[in-house]
Amino acid sequence: MVLAAQERGTEWLARGGLRPTRQRLALAALLVGDGEDRHVTAESLYALAGQAGEKVSLATVYNTLRAFCEAGLMNEVVVDGSKSYFDTRMDDHPHFYWEDSATLSDAPADRLRIEGLPDAPDGMQVSRVDVVIRLKRAAG
Repeated sequence: MVLAAQERGTEWLARGGLRPTRQRLALAALLVGDGEDRHVTAESLYALAGQAGEKVSLATVYNTLRAFCEAGLMNEVVVDGSKSYFDTRMDDHPHFYWEDSATLSDAPADRLRIEGLPDAPDGMQVSRVDVVIRLKRAAG
């Protein structure tokens, strides 16, 4: 089981053209080792790494997540301008942000319709549109 997770992590890093350092391999195995998509914060990944017995600093986790994003392996989803989630699912899709638990999950994309976007300013192009649907418990 662990070997399969390490192999998936190694292949994932290779797709992004990243050198497989010990820390990158450990974090990649935690992120994609089971083949499932994940939404993590740097803090939650740091906690997972600690539970797995990996010696890695929170700063290294932040830097590694940024490197994974720059390599096109993950997307960063910013909530409230201060909270970042990192998503291993790379296709365009909306998210639910669950305010009660401060968690992010995929929302079904088949019902989302964006009718139009404003023109990008001169010299710029739209690279991505992030849709975060905030949820809270209904009153009553």
